[in-house]
Amino acid sequence: MNHAKSNSSQTQGARHSDVVGGRRRRRSRTYGIAAAVALTAGTASAGYLAMAEPPPGGGVSTAPPQVHGGTVDFTVRGGTARVDTGSLRVTGRTGDGASLPVSGAAGQSLGKPGEVTVDGDRAHWSYPDKKLTVTAKSDHGRLRMTVRSATDQNLSWPRTTPGADAALQIPRGEGLRVPVSDAFWNSGEAGLKGSQAELSGGLTLPAWGYTRGGHGVGYIVPEEVGTSLGFASKSGRIGATARHEFSRREQTRDYTVHFSLTDSSPVSSATDYRDYLDERGKSRSLKQKIRENPEVARLLGAVHAYAWGSARTAKGVNELRELGVSRLWLSYDADDRPMDGQAVRAAERNGYLVAPYDSYANGQPPGSADNPSSKWPGSVYPDFCVRNWKGEIKEGFGGRGCYLSTQAFQQAEPGKHYLDDRAKKMTANGADSYFLDVDAAGELFTDSSEGHHMNKKQDRANRLERMRKLASDDKFVLGSESAGAWAASALAFDHGGQTPVADGLWKLEKDKEKWGGYAPQGLPAFFFQQAELPPALAKAMYDPRYRVPLYETVLHGSVINTDRWELPYNKLPAQKTDRALMSALYNTPLNFTLGDGNLRSTGKEMATLQRYFVPLHKAAGTERMTDYARLTADGTVQRSKFGDGELTVTANFGKKAYGGLPGGCAEARLEDEPKPHRLCPAQQP
Repeated sequence: MNHAKSNSSQTQGARHSDVVGGRRRRRSRTYGIAAAVALTAGTASAGYLAMAEPPPGGGVSTAPPQVHGGTVDFTVRGGTARVDTGSLRVTGRTGDGASLPVSGAAGQSLGKPGEVTVDGDRAHWSYPDKKLTVTAKSDHGRLRMTVRSATDQNLSWPRTTPGADAALQIPRGEGLRVPVSDAFWNSGEAGLKGSQAELSGGLTLPAWGYTRGGHGVGYIVPEEVGTSLGFASKSGRIGATARHEFSRREQTRDYTVHFSLTDSSPVSSATDYRDYLDERGKSRSLKQKIRENPEVARLLGAVHAYAWGSARTAKGVNELRELGVSRLWLSYDADDRPMDGQAVRAAERNGYLVAPYDSYANGQPPGSADNPSSKWPGSVYPDFCVRNWKGEIKEGFGGRGCYLSTQAFQQAEPGKHYLDDRAKKMTANGADSYFLDVDAAGELFTDSSEGHHMNKKQDRANRLERMRKLASDDKFVLGSESAGAWAASALAFDHGGQTPVADGLWKLEKDKEKWGGYAPQGLPAFFFQQAELPPALAKAMYDPRYRVPLYETVLHGSVINTDRWELPYNKLPAQKTDRALMSALYNTPLNFTLGDGNLRSTGKEMATLQRYFVPLHKAAGTERMTDYARLTADGTVQRSKFGDGELTVTANFGKKAYGGLPGGCAEARLEDEPKPHRLCPAQQP
């Protein structure tokens, strides 16, 4: 594992300042090849902001592309990028002479390339046998390449295959740092080798990268739809390959990838992606969201919890306040026992936000539906079901009913008001927040149903439109599930974007004996029964040596991120200390479950942890994570910084003390307070 002090010093040395909102903030500088398969105008569906053509240069002096026979050189920040037109292999060379593999050759034979032509700052060539054309240029210090296909086909490229001493940066959940030669990650038990994840949903960011020595490489795919990232192990080295599907129906005949030469920071690929969004005006801050809806500010310092049984009553809500829980986001399941108006009013008096848990994704026969959110009026089920080209219904999650088409709702809403009526019904008790499951998670559908055809881009646009309505028009403090970067602008918070969930979790959750079922009422074991993760699953999801805050680097200060509702803090006792330290390090809230029998004990624990969290999150919850470093070679001591020094947190996940900080403890320093805040979760009463 690498090497915190050297990483930290290199990162600090590569900083520059800019001014945002009248104050200065620091930002990590990346050194870039941005090879981008360009997203062309007109391919984005209504409601989704297409990546605009950026202004030239980006502050980097560039020369025209230089053609040398079968290769083309591009000037990029920090060096040059050379593209082999025969294979699409890309190699970077840094200013200090280091050579970095940026992409291996394409996974398919491309045939003989056509002649390279240069037009100003762009180079063009083609692969006639594959009906592909390529445009490449330097853009904002990156190499941007566009591959356009005249026919439907697949392309496996770029291929990230760095040397044995490199470490991948993978945006699974909050983020993973995976040493390329690590035996665990090259084994089947880690659940990475052989897996494939959609950029629109299986991963939280459309950006990944690697570091090696003092350098790194970053990859950005600005249009997520149609591209997935797969992982394979060869000769004991794990690597990644992007796979793009060129499809006329899906409007993915153009494919853009940006390659960047970065630094050695363990979050360098995320910093580069954040810079990319800033350059194009795509960032939307939590401060902006608070200005538009001041109620969003009540999330600052709040822990999150789902309530069952007595925890949904006014008495239960008041008991939490008496126990010392000062700020809380409180939700309840979509069943026939919602919080009543009295309980909601009690919550509001205590300064809490209250939200129903809802989903627009599932439809079932009204007479046999297993929960109220799957019941819809009239013939929504089955008329609104997503269907494939054969007319077959897309079965819903867990084999329940069907997935409902966002296009069917979008077309019906002006006259039928199904979604508007649902939201009014769900919040008739006075709830001021809303949790809309599924919509932001990014499992997008193509619908071939007669009367409401849509492709995946239109599905995404429909989801964004209805989330924005709930947040902007209806003024709900809105959250959704495992929000990818594409959904961040519409949300104030998300549940599920934090933990890098491995597939083994879904298998474990089906084991009622080990995980628990949905009984008894008021304390369903699925959420309340303590569980033990198998060692490999615990290592893949929670081992702090492999965790890095890629998501927070990009989106802290825009979206408040926490865990899935079936992974509450009190569910996994063996991971409690590490999860509490990660909450402190990432400046993100913990998520709990409350019900009959555990309200007082869990409420006390919530209050204790919240007393530590409140001042830190109030100070830095709207700020960006501006620095992250690993302070020990084994990665057990880590440090984060927020804003322009508003908050610095050091977490010691190890057993040995580090600089006076005991193992199993975190220490936070606020800019305007001389005394640090220390948290040692295992020692809490």
